[in-house]
Amino acid sequence: MAAGRSVAIVTPSYAGDFDRCRLLCESMDRFVSGFDRHYLLVAGHDVERFRALESDRRVVVDERDLLPAWLHAVRDPTVFFKRHIWLSTRLAPLRGWHVQQLRRIAFAEKAEQEVLVYCDSDVVFLKPFDCGAFWQGEKVRLYRREGGMSTLVDLGHRQWSTNAGQTLGLPAGQNTEHDYITTLISWRRDSVVGMLRHIETLHGKPWIRAVAADRRFSECILYGRYVDEVLAGSGHFHDDRALCHVLWFGRELDTGGLEKLIAEMEPYQVAIGIQSFIETDLEPLRRMIR
Repeated sequence: MAAGRSVAIVTPSYAGDFDRCRLLCESMDRFVSGFDRHYLLVAGHDVERFRALESDRRVVVDERDLLPAWLHAVRDPTVFFKRHIWLSTRLAPLRGWHVQQLRRIAFAEKAEQEVLVYCDSDVVFLKPFDCGAFWQGEKVRLYRREGGMSTLVDLGHRQWSTNAGQTLGLPAGQNTEHDYITTLISWRRDSVVGMLRHIETLHGKPWIRAVAADRRFSECILYGRYVDEVLAGSGHFHDDRALCHVLWFGRELDTGGLEKLIAEMEPYQVAIGIQSFIETDLEPLRRMIR
């Protein structure tokens, strides 16, 4: 890693993903180097459980230290109180996946490191990886798959992109065909903070109210479009290689499916991600990293 470069790995998580997050931590401890701290961003009601994962390089961060006090997590009666929903008088009700995105963004204002590497809690590293890969000289890696929008089944990406353009004050009708969404990505802390001030100046209100005014948003697309279309790429270099091989869809992954997923990894890929809603026996993965 380049001299003087500081890197934080940032993982938003929640109680339902605790076992997967613990496996991520175990795999990082074995395979990942070149970072200062690993931060676990969780809701206040999950803090005590995640304390068990803390170490000299791993810290649990309470979302109440990141997000405004007027945003409250409460049990959701529409799912028999099994999950939480975030309520306020300033925004429409937010689900957990919305708030995880907001935590990612908000953490930049608390961080001390120059680069923030976001890694989901359903990721497992299977190969050695040095976070120095996110630097080229003074520039930080920005994942961008050129023309990627045209290859996607409609998952809402275009609406997320349109809303990002509106949030950033880009000309109406100016959109992008680039896809910025993957896991294991890097952002410049100073660029995130600059993006928040840009949004607040433009809209005349706290950034969180502007970003989440329409719940169809993507933090990855928002940051990507800010870097490319507001900063004109300053301080970044593009890379279209997804470092983590992700299984986005499915119902259950047995041992044979896991072996197939690993066999499909590209040589440059260092981790796999299995979406949280896909049932998976974690023990075979745990044996692989021991």
